[in-house]
Amino acid sequence: MGWVVVVVVGVAVGLGGPVVLRERASARYPVTAADLAAGRSALAALAGPDQRPAAADGSAVPDGSGVADGSSYEREQFGTAWADVDRNGCDTRNDVLRRDLTATTIDADGCTVLTGVLADPYTGRRIVFARGKGSALVQIDHVVALAAAWSSGAASWDRRTREAFANDPANLLAVDGPANQDKGASDAAAWLPPDPGFACVYALRQIRVKAAYGLSVADDERAALDDALDTCVTA
Repeated sequence: MGWVVVVVVGVAVGLGGPVVLRERASARYPVTAADLAAGRSALAALAGPDQRPAAADGSAVPDGSGVADGSSYEREQFGTAWADVDRNGCDTRNDVLRRDLTATTIDADGCTVLTGVLADPYTGRRIVFARGKGSALVQIDHVVALAAAWSSGAASWDRRTREAFANDPANLLAVDGPANQDKGASDAAAWLPPDPGFACVYALRQIRVKAAYGLSVADDERAALDDALDTCVTA
C-alpha cells in the first residue's frame, strides 16, 4: 500500500512516478555492483563509428543496421543457421531452448525440445512452448543482431568467426516471438525490451558481447545503453 501511495504522489506532482515504476521493475533483475561497474567501463572503452574497421573486401562498412541501405549484409555470411558449433550433437536453437525453458520434454534424439515453459525476459510473459505449428511463439534472439554486428565490425571478420558469433550462447536468448520480430535488426538506440525491468540486463549483455568481439558502437546507441545502465538495481 505504501508503494502505491508513493507512485500516486509522484505522478500527482509530475515527478518520480515513471522512475519508481521502472526501479521496481528493474529490482526483479538485480545485478552486482561489480558487474555494473564492469559494464560501464566496457561501454566507455567501446570503439566509436569512426574507428570501425573496413570490410573484408576493403570497402567501408555501412552505418546503421546495414539492411535497408543496399549494403552487402546477408544472413548466409554468418554460416549455417543454428550450426552445432560446440559439437555436442545438438543444434544451437535446441541448446538455447533447453537452457532457457523450464519443465521441458525432450525428443528421443536427446536434443529436440518438444515442450516447455518460457519466462520471457523481454515482455515478462509466461509462454507455453510446444514444437509444431506454434513453435514461432518462442524464438531465439541474437541480442546483438547479426545485421547490427555486420555494420559495426563483423563485415571484416572471416566466415568462421561470424558463424561462431551467430551461435554464441552469450549472445542468444529464447524470447517472445512477436517481441523478437518487432526488434528485428535494431540496436539499443532503436529498441529496448518492452519490459523496462530487463533493460539493464539487456544492455549489459549487449555491452559484453560487443566488447568480447571488438564491435563498435554508434553515438546514439552508446547513449541508449548508458541510459539503460542507469536503470540498474544492484543486489
